[in-house]
Amino acid sequence: MTETRVLDDLLCFDLYSLSRMVTALYRPVLDPHGLTYPQYLVLVTLTRLGPCSIGDIARATRLDHGTLTPLLRRLADRGLLTLDRSATDARSVTVALTPEGESLKPVLHEAQCHLGNALGLTEPQVRRLQSTLHQLADHLDNRSAD
Repeated sequence: MTETRVLDDLLCFDLYSLSRMVTALYRPVLDPHGLTYPQYLVLVTLTRLGPCSIGDIARATRLDHGTLTPLLRRLADRGLLTLDRSATDARSVTVALTPEGESLKPVLHEAQCHLGNALGLTEPQVRRLQSTLHQLADHLDNRSAD
C-alpha cells in the first residue's frame, strides 16, 4: 500500500495523533527528572495557583480523582509536594509544592518553551489555536454536564 495517510479524513485521529506527538515532545525534558506529562500538569498548576485543594487541581488539569490521587501520592513520596489534611475536615486536603518541587520551576518552563519552539507557530497563531481548543473543550464539558 503506497498511501500512508488513510485516516486523514478522521478528525478523531487528527486529535489523537497530535496529542501523542505533543506529549512525546515533553519527554526529553521531563524524563531526566522522572516526571510524566500528567505530573508536569499538576506541578505547573501548583506553581500558578499556589497551595490548593485536590478539587482545584482536578478542575485545572481535567484529571479525574481516580488518576489524580495516586499521582499526588507519588509526587508527595518523592518530596515534591505536601498533602495536608485539614484538622477540622479529614476530607479536605491542601496540596502545596515543597522547596524541592519549587526547584523544578525552570524545568517546567523549559518544557513549555520546548513545545513552543517545536510547533513553529507565531504568538498570534498560538493564541488563536488555544482559543479554538478552549472553545471545543468548553463545548464538550457542557455536553457532558447535560
